[in-house]
Amino acid sequence: MPNAHDRYLVETPENIELAYDVAGIGSRFLAAIVDSALIGVAQVILLFALGLASELVAFAESVLLALGVVLGFAIVWGYYIAFELVWNGQSPGKRLIGLRVVSEGGRPITVLGSAIRNVIRLIDFLPALYGIGVVTMFIDRRARRLGDLASGTLVVRERADVTLETLVREAATPPVPDPDDEAAGLPDISGLTAYDYALLREFLDRRSDLAPPVRRRLATRLAEGLSARLGLPPGFAAEQLVERIVAAYRQQRHDR
Repeated sequence: MPNAHDRYLVETPENIELAYDVAGIGSRFLAAIVDSALIGVAQVILLFALGLASELVAFAESVLLALGVVLGFAIVWGYYIAFELVWNGQSPGKRLIGLRVVSEGGRPITVLGSAIRNVIRLIDFLPALYGIGVVTMFIDRRARRLGDLASGTLVVRERADVTLETLVREAATPPVPDPDDEAAGLPDISGLTAYDYALLREFLDRRSDLAPPVRRRLATRLAEGLSARLGLPPGFAAEQLVERIVAAYRQQRHDR
């Protein structure tokens, strides 16, 4: 049986080890209750719409039944896939409870991964209330159901997110920007990928738990690698540059 405090270690291509807290069965069940309630509301609306349509148009009963089954499946399947892709591995239930689906390498979930895990969700649900899924999660040390095993994903606990306010509060000393550069406040991060951002955010979330030498070494490795690839100007300490890149990325997403 998996322990609620189990950690999943991932070594990134940059040779940086990240640790994720594996989500337990209880928290996942709570998230499933929230999602099931929302899906139930959507299905009630669907039934109401089909009933109204049957009053307006002369549909055969078999046609309405087939249409209801197909659309009902589409709601369940599409609900999870759409939210997991748009919200980077979170459904409304998972977001409320503080969980996230990630690939086993620590990367964001892919379209194929989400599709596979949610098709097999139908098997996990059998015979009722995720019976097969719960048994599988009890057996697997990372609390993965069949859908997770087939898609190469797992559910982890979300850490506190990085905000511009926390970046300002946690910075040891303010960097000195180039006065001749009006854009020095936030660097150009047009070449930053979603995986780069996830890696930087993970470092900032966990830096307070690191020993000072390890913290400095990781910050330097991250800053040097991204500075060379993004062509960022010098003038910031390693950790401050990481903070500013994250702030710039979040600001860019906010402006869209």
